[in-house]
Amino acid sequence: MSENTLSTRLYPTRIDIPAEVRVQIVAILNQTLAATLDLKTQTKQAHWNVKGTDFYQLHELFDELAGELEEFVDMVAERVTALGGYAVGTARSAAQNSILPEYPFDILDGQEHVAALADRFAPYAKHIRGAIAKTDDLGDADTADLYTEISRTIDKRLWFLEAHLQASAVKEGNGVSGVKTQQKAALR
Repeated sequence: MSENTLSTRLYPTRIDIPAEVRVQIVAILNQTLAATLDLKTQTKQAHWNVKGTDFYQLHELFDELAGELEEFVDMVAERVTALGGYAVGTARSAAQNSILPEYPFDILDGQEHVAALADRFAPYAKHIRGAIAKTDDLGDADTADLYTEISRTIDKRLWFLEAHLQASAVKEGNGVSGVKTQQKAALR
């Protein structure tokens, strides 16, 4: 059986969502499952390999992020199966079906890892917001709610990552936001 068939296979269930709708929702969820597994392993890659003066802080942060993503993996996979679907969640399927780019293997510095993770959390957050809309449009408020829960956490974690990167940008502007600096330059 091909992976495409697996990602939309349905088992009999008494859930009151029509089969043709569940097939679409299960496909969306399996896409999310792949991306979430991929993001989790990329976050662990950063956790294992981070170096620099912020090593301990970032090592701990990355491990916490990976732990949250592991919870989302389980939530998404269980929603697939609750809908009568087949959760496609192996490492190989995640790598093949993820929306995320491969993690760079040539970085060690903490700031580079933070930037690489932020560059992956942002498209993941966009995917999750799109899934909220799609599953809501399909009439599955429960799955849309699951995505909303994930979205709130991912946006918060993206904020945490970006805060590490924004500090250096603020220092360059002597505490003045980039927008104000640009506005002052435009007035000259």
